[in-house]
Amino acid sequence: MKVGEVMTKDVIYVSKSDDLSHILHLMEKHNITKLPVVEDGKVIGIVTDNKIADKLGSIRSRGITASRLHASSVMEKDFEVVSPDTEIVDILATVGEPGPTMLPVVSNEHLVGVVTKADLLPLVKSEKSIKEIMTSPVITVKPDERVVHARRLMLDNDIARLPVVEEGKVVGIIADREIAFAFANLKKSISLGHQHHQLMNLLVRDVMKTPAITARDNITIKDAAEIMMKHEIGCLPIVGGNNKIKGIVTRTDLLKHLLKELKEG
Repeated sequence: MKVGEVMTKDVIYVSKSDDLSHILHLMEKHNITKLPVVEDGKVIGIVTDNKIADKLGSIRSRGITASRLHASSVMEKDFEVVSPDTEIVDILATVGEPGPTMLPVVSNEHLVGVVTKADLLPLVKSEKSIKEIMTSPVITVKPDERVVHARRLMLDNDIARLPVVEEGKVVGIIADREIAFAFANLKKSISLGHQHHQLMNLLVRDVMKTPAITARDNITIKDAAEIMMKHEIGCLPIVGGNNKIKGIVTRTDLLKHLLKELKEG
């Protein structure tokens, strides 16, 4: 199977002069976390929620609102492109490696589509237990912990989202996108003199996405893929019969398993 068969053709993209406020609006409206930056039909970078959160949370950007920062200030310039004829198995080989997880699809040097982990989930058909691939124990945060602490956990462990847990039960999810939105809103509504204090003391419960979508530990890997597609989520906390968290599975976990199965024939 080739990239052209699964790629998203109707691509939402931005220019390097578009401001971060507009970009965050597009991310929220279309429920996406990454956008290609295009100039004259050619991809020159990729903007991610991760980089926006970094920029807005940086002390160097103190006092600068999202509307005064542009795509050019946060875009990833080092990225791979693929063609519509690239084999899917070649893409799966790089899943989970550092860098943007959206691949621009280019033909004659011009953008014709993008392929993301979400585009590849329909290929996951394994009937094996989710327990075989879920990560356990899970790195979590509590609702009353600070967002800067959650952000540090995410950076130190190279993960994009964390379950928010209270008495063992998942009450929300905090991810790069929620943090980017929160930082942007704070900078817009709080005076410069109070921004740093407010940012440092922002709580997870004020930012997290609720309710959290979870699944029981008796589902299959295919079931997990279908749940994540239905709800357009990047991770799925796995809970036991008492509804307490036992593990977590991400799109990356699902696609790594898919690659393993394809290699095994």
